[in-house]
Amino acid sequence: MEKSSAERFEGELQKEKKRLEIELKQLHDENLNAAAADQEAGGDQNHEDHMADGASNVFERERDLSLEDNLKDILNHVNSALHRLQDGVFGVCTRCKKQIDDKRLNALPYANLCIECKKSEERPVAN
Repeated sequence: MEKSSAERFEGELQKEKKRLEIELKQLHDENLNAAAADQEAGGDQNHEDHMADGASNVFERERDLSLEDNLKDILNHVNSALHRLQDGVFGVCTRCKKQIDDKRLNALPYANLCIECKKSEERPVAN
């Protein structure tokens, strides 16, 4: 990969890393605050509260935790891409070792699989 392309991808990945870290911290802090508020309330429900309200709160908390996990996963992919850049293997499929198409890297700079390997990974296995 040309030095200018590598520098461009590194800049994009660093920017995405920073954005993800900020978003992850905000979501994590919100989740902690929500958990603390629930604990402070003692888990007691007022007579006006309905079971549906409690279920909605649980759903929202589970959704937020799922979003937090997803952000962590993407951040791990970004960090791995940065390591591949440092190691000089960025843009090379980690499965088949072929060059990943520039269109794919432009769309998803932290991609570690070429489109063919990604498609085969997502295909259901026949029994």
